[in-house]
Order: sequence, then structure tokens, then C-alpha cells
Amino acid sequence: MSTTGATADPLAALGSLPGVAESVESVRKAVDRVYGHRVMRRRSNEITSEAALRGARGSAALSGADWELEEVRRRSDFAGDDARVMGAALRLTAEAGQLLSIWRQSPLRVLARLHLVAAATGGDEVGRPRQAGEPVDEPLVELDLPGADEVHGRLEGLSDLVIAGSSAPALVMAAVVHGELLALRPFASCNGLIARTAERIVLVGSGLDPKSVCPAEVGHAELGRAAYLAALEGYVSGTPEGMAAWIAHCGRAVGLGARESTAVCEALQRGAA
Repeated sequence: MSTTGATADPLAALGSLPGVAESVESVRKAVDRVYGHRVMRRRSNEITSEAALRGARGSAALSGADWELEEVRRRSDFAGDDARVMGAALRLTAEAGQLLSIWRQSPLRVLARLHLVAAATGGDEVGRPRQAGEPVDEPLVELDLPGADEVHGRLEGLSDLVIAGSSAPALVMAAVVHGELLALRPFASCNGLIARTAERIVLVGSGLDPKSVCPAEVGHAELGRAAYLAALEGYVSGTPEGMAAWIAHCGRAVGLGARESTAVCEALQRGAA
């Protein structure tokens, strides 16, 4: 999504695309069900912790490390290829809550920090957008890779959007941030994990999910990688239909994340978890 030369609030029009209002309303109802649950009033910290774990597990699954939840809960050693992906997802989920106050003032700073946390290695390419000729390790997204100049320009445009704010619903902003980062793949590695973490930051920071108990990553994983990539192709197309389909996909993911935490609430109420 190019923002060059856009209107003062270029995201506002996305809220009126066919089906988007219905997605926004469906998400709101799903979120309200979680926050209205009696367990949330007494044990919200437990729900938040469990949502973070399940969200990290879902995000890692989409990046090729599909572990059982109990294995994620049990493990402390995250060496090895799949384990490194899982470790990165867990670190990003933990870090996201520390960056909420910075996001609206300096989203590029937050993205750089997320890459540092995810990569957890040295190297000149860590913590900054890629430069011309630098490879990108993101094998699960096979769309054409934008050049470095385009990446830098579109990141600046995305930053301007976030800083300016929008009258568009939080779901729309979250979907655009997520889709733009995944389309650009601005870093040498960990782009999918970072894009989904940024989506979480928007959903929490917007006030839609202030306690971070509706992990969209769970829903994205449940909907499946094929549907995720097909919806992303719609975003990349830039057509109204494609954009609406991507926003609706993100809405379904948030709704499924909310459903997951509602089930956790029910289990805690029964004394089963």
C-alpha cells in the first residue's frame, strides 16, 4: 500500500470497503465477550500470560516452527532452527508490551528494536532495514521482494500514518501495518514474526484489546498458512477487493484469538486449567 501523496487520513476509506464494517463489528463482539467474562475480572493477568504464550506459538507456527503448546510451555532451550524461531516469537511477545508507549511516536524505532530482539545476533544487518543487494530470509512468503529504496520510502509512509493517527477502526490500522510489513519484508530475517507482533501492538495500543488477551496470531495459525498467504496476495494487489479480503482475514484471526481466550476463561472457571 503506497501512502505517497495520500490524503490526510488515507485509511479512513478502507473502513467503508465492502464487508469491513461487518468484520469490525464481529471483532468488537468477540473482544467484548472475553472482557465481559467473570474470570477476566479476577484473573486477567493469567489470561494475558496464557494469550501471550499461545500467540507466540501461533506466530512461530506460521514461520515454520509448529510446536505443540505443551512443548512450548515445557522447553527452556531454544537452540536449533525451529527452536530459534520459537524463541524469537516468545521474545517478541514479551517485548511488545514494553514498546506500546513508543509506537505512536516512533514506529520505526520500535520495528528496529523488534528486529534486534528477534534476531538475537550481531551483524551490521540487525536492527535496520535491509540495503540494496542484501538477502532476505523469509522462505514462506514468495511474493516479489520490493527493492531497498521502495522499502525505505514505504516504511517512512507507514510511520507517518501511525504517527498521524486515523479515524479508521483499530482492525483496519492493524491489518495495514501487518500487511505492509509482510509485503515489504524490510529486514534480513524474522519479518513474519515482526509483522504479527506489530499487529498485536496496534490492537493493544489502540484500546481494542488493552490487556492483550485476543491473540490474532492464534487465529492466523488456525486459519492456516495457505489462507494467510492468499489473503496477503490480496493486500499486495492493492485492489479494493484484495484489501477488504485481507482486513476480513485479520478480523477473523482476532476473533479466533478472542475465542481461544474465552475458552481459557471457561477452563479456569471449571478449575480445569
